[in-house]
Amino acid sequence: MVEKYVEDGTLKIEWRDFPYQGQESVNAAHAARAAGQQGKFWEYHDLLYENQGSGNSGAFSDEKLSGFARELGLDVERFEPDFRSQEISAAVQADFEAGQSAGISGTPTFDINGQRLVGFQSLETFEQLIEEEARKAEGAS
Repeated sequence: MVEKYVEDGTLKIEWRDFPYQGQESVNAAHAARAAGQQGKFWEYHDLLYENQGSGNSGAFSDEKLSGFARELGLDVERFEPDFRSQEISAAVQADFEAGQSAGISGTPTFDINGQRLVGFQSLETFEQLIEEEARKAEGAS
């Protein structure tokens, strides 16, 4: 999708945190943002998804989150204070509250020009909606 839609400017992908599954979910969001401070948000994000367990099962304990940072070659001395920073905490909380205000109740949730897709979707579903919305945008110009 990146090559087909993002690179040509049709689609812009934005990530918003929505840590609705308890404290480990919140901590994982903080950790991914801390990794992002070192330019490794998506790599860390992918590692989280590869290693997730059921909610609050210990899969995202502080020790494991720091271990993931080490695994990616991050500067852990920098990662850990970033992970605990008020700035990151406030940003995650703001995303969560904005999602709640928008009526989002779980993940994944996708918004394509106001058209909401909830849950995992096929690539064909995304492509159909993206192309439909792109046609509408072209007609409006």
